[in-house]
Amino acid sequence: TNVDSHYECQLTCPVQTDTSSRKSENMTTTQEEQPLIPYRSVQNYFATWESRAGYKLVLGGTRHHGYYKAGTRMPFPINPALRRMEDHLYNTLDLPKGSEVLDAGCGVGHVAMYFARKGLRVRGIDLVENHILWAERDIKAQGLDSQVSVRVGDYHHFDHISDTSLDGVFTMETFVHANDGRKVLNEFFRVLKPGGTLALYEYWHVSDQEIPSDVPKHILESAKRVNKYGAMPTGELLTKGVLRNWLKEQGFVDVEETDLSENIAPMSFFFYLLGYIPFLIISFFGLQQYFVNTEAGVQGYRGLKRGLWGYASYKAKKPLGDTNTSDTGLRRR
Repeated sequence: TNVDSHYECQLTCPVQTDTSSRKSENMTTTQEEQPLIPYRSVQNYFATWESRAGYKLVLGGTRHHGYYKAGTRMPFPINPALRRMEDHLYNTLDLPKGSEVLDAGCGVGHVAMYFARKGLRVRGIDLVENHILWAERDIKAQGLDSQVSVRVGDYHHFDHISDTSLDGVFTMETFVHANDGRKVLNEFFRVLKPGGTLALYEYWHVSDQEIPSDVPKHILESAKRVNKYGAMPTGELLTKGVLRNWLKEQGFVDVEETDLSENIAPMSFFFYLLGYIPFLIISFFGLQQYFVNTEAGVQGYRGLKRGLWGYASYKAKKPLGDTNTSDTGLRRR
């Protein structure tokens, strides 16, 4: 298929800068043609056969954790858990039907389409062109064209979205890919209406000073590799509490942080079981950088059990009456 051929090209074809017809269609400004996200790194991560097979076969194409009742041990069934996490996000946004929201890092559009069926109007952006091709196909097949629109875009600067035009913005495990997290939050603030809601579902980790001395060195080395080869520069900065503070710095109010680490633990355990034997093999041959998800699954569960990292939802509001933006679209400070 066209989608598959685009995926195969990711590993061998040079990134187009100005000759792609889709590029000219979607990237409307010079600024947008120079993404701040580590473009090639993100492309390569999602183009590997490990990512393609893992997300499709294990998670049905979605790219986020499932939600489980605290105390749950076994992860099955998987699909209901994924929908519960999406419902958790939907309830966090707490917007009336007909509201317009931005899915920043929409992937192949699963969450966007799920929210559209619940009555929201969704605009999705994603840096990976293949994801957008796939999303467009499925949106059309499900008859959701009037409620969901997607395009290639970089959430550091989406100038195609007007100031104070959206009721909500959300990310689900995509904010970690940003190069400049504060700039991204500034953009989210800009496009939200006064009183609009921002919801972020992201990872956190403890600071170096908080790491117990008995933590094996290989777990710490794995975390660095996963951030590097998974193209997550902001993920490396998100020690516990940092994102909450960034939100306040950017002018958001009513900031709420809810730890969901225990609620994702069953799925993390599932990734550990699934990847354990392959991880032993790739570690023996020193191939961890080529199997980022396998290493993240095994070492991630070990780190989660030790409290080295976790998962949280963040909800914040743009103050009522705050419409201040500068000529460049950045908030006056």
